[in-house]
Amino acid sequence: MSVSVGLLAASALSPVFAQDTLVVTAERREQPLSEAPQSITAISAETLQLVDADHISEVLARAPGVTLHRGSGAEQLTAIRSPVLTSGAGAGAFLFLENGIAIRSPGFANINGLFNAHYELADRIEIVRGPSGALYGANAIHGVVNVITPAPSEDLSVFAEAFGDTQDRYKWKGSVSDTYGAHGFYAGVSATSEAGYRVDAGLDQQKLTLRHLYDNGGVSIDTIFSFDNLEQETAGFIFGEATLKDRELRKTNDFPQAYRDAKAARLQSTIEFDAGDSTRIQVTPYARWNEMEFPQHFLPSNALERNGHWSVGAQSAVYHDVGALSLIAGIDAEYTDGFLYEFQSEPQIFSYTPGLHYDYDVKAVNASGFVQGEYALGPRTTATAAVRIDGTIYKYDNMTDNGVVGRFLRLPDQTDKFVTASPKFSLRQELSDSASVYVSYARGARPPQTTDLYRLQINQTGDQARPEKIDAVELGFRGAFGERVNLELAGFFMDKSNFFFRDADGFNVANGKTRHAGVEADVRIALHETLTLQSAVTYAKHTYRFDRPVGNATEAISFGDDVDTAPRVMANTRLLWRPFDRFRAEAEWVSMGSYFTDAANDHDYDGHNILNLRAEAGLTETLAAFVTVRNVTDELYAERADFAFGEDRYFPGETRTFGFGLRYRN
Repeated sequence: MSVSVGLLAASALSPVFAQDTLVVTAERREQPLSEAPQSITAISAETLQLVDADHISEVLARAPGVTLHRGSGAEQLTAIRSPVLTSGAGAGAFLFLENGIAIRSPGFANINGLFNAHYELADRIEIVRGPSGALYGANAIHGVVNVITPAPSEDLSVFAEAFGDTQDRYKWKGSVSDTYGAHGFYAGVSATSEAGYRVDAGLDQQKLTLRHLYDNGGVSIDTIFSFDNLEQETAGFIFGEATLKDRELRKTNDFPQAYRDAKAARLQSTIEFDAGDSTRIQVTPYARWNEMEFPQHFLPSNALERNGHWSVGAQSAVYHDVGALSLIAGIDAEYTDGFLYEFQSEPQIFSYTPGLHYDYDVKAVNASGFVQGEYALGPRTTATAAVRIDGTIYKYDNMTDNGVVGRFLRLPDQTDKFVTASPKFSLRQELSDSASVYVSYARGARPPQTTDLYRLQINQTGDQARPEKIDAVELGFRGAFGERVNLELAGFFMDKSNFFFRDADGFNVANGKTRHAGVEADVRIALHETLTLQSAVTYAKHTYRFDRPVGNATEAISFGDDVDTAPRVMANTRLLWRPFDRFRAEAEWVSMGSYFTDAANDHDYDGHNILNLRAEAGLTETLAAFVTVRNVTDELYAERADFAFGEDRYFPGETRTFGFGLRYRN
């Protein structure tokens, strides 16, 4: 099996499961998944092609412990061993990477950051669940998502695809790749245009990826450029369960003026070479730029926000492997220059005043050092210890008047500094050639987001926000039972402090505490040489560990209550049928358990069960046709449910949708 075909595809295509699927996210280099003492899911190119996702949430939900609440268009809110998190809490809790480099600078993250990633043409997507360890720092609190670009092919390869469905959604993508001597090339482009399931909710998005690989056997230089452009008409929440269950009213949009325009570009070049028989050096300089504009339709003010930043930086690592000892050490550094502007054109509503709310710039310097040591204590026992130190400096420059305007507080110019430490320890024991157990402790830590520090409200000061920390213990099992069953189990217990979020009154909370405990299972069973059953199941409890009365008494936070938008049970189960090489079909059952929609646990969403069908048939050696039926039973469900400002509100899921496409590959 090639490296590009990951764990899920391997289990889908054969009753023999790959025990040595290669992953790169944990150590920034290839390592067998079976040797990683942490929870990692690899979603392969073949699985991505079969799903042909309209939204990245469709593929990430195949990993246990992971769900994304789809908003309007390309938007999403993420949960990885966590509740579905919003605002700064959501932006800073997850690290979104493309080819190992953060899509946005850590202190300037965005909760919708995955719409920048070129997942439509990805070779695979890797998901690390829980704190990631020493090689990644800020924002790797609850997990890491790494979208990996296809490598250049050895021979000329041409790919093209066209797709349309009954929601007036059309997708095109294509790529060309080849290698000449020491030089390999890849170019991929994708475009999506959709009218939108709801009124005034269309979307147009284009993405481009270029890759050049030079490898002379001793030195390799891998350069990747990415660009994406999003022009989206945004639909806001609908209000009331009766609207959600009405086939016409659920398509309405009370915010026809809402939109989101975003552009981003990224460039990186990874240089690798040997420095002796046992040492290899890797250096990756990179640059990024992005800008975004949208009205805050989810707040009473409907204020216009513009934000953006550009960065230059470098990652480095030295790998030294001698006998039973493996060492990794490196230094990462980055400079970022960002801005935020917020202006309200509408008349005053509550304490949201018209006019300029914020206008500031932030310059940031991040520098980190890490070291990881792995030692084989015996032929089947391996211990790992690692630590990472992150230093961050923010230089904030207020471009308007200082002081209070309505509910908004503008701070004077200031400089803030933070230092965080992220240790990790693990022990892995091989039980046999095909089974192992591991136990680990890891701390995740991140400095505050710049919006946590400088987009403040009355009765708050910038020094309230402190580095967020999470301490996690995990026990896991990974193994195969004969040639037909693969099983991965993980149990986790995590305590988080300095949790920064917005309460029901709309004010920032800087000192929240939460607990996250659960079990995850990922099982693959070859029922027959043509039939494979796969299932990712999660049971988890996410609770508040503090009390906070608020002005709206029905939203008071009580110790031990469930964090809102935290389903305890989630499952994604697939049955794949492949009777012969040029045909495959899949039935997918997506189960979302019930969850509370408010902090006081007085309002809830019942959850849902969705059935999706997919099939692909090869018409010739190079041409295939594929069909999709999403939401087969035509459920009137919610992609996201919430309670705010005294109302139940929802983002409705699409009703039954039929799609058809053609795919060419030489």
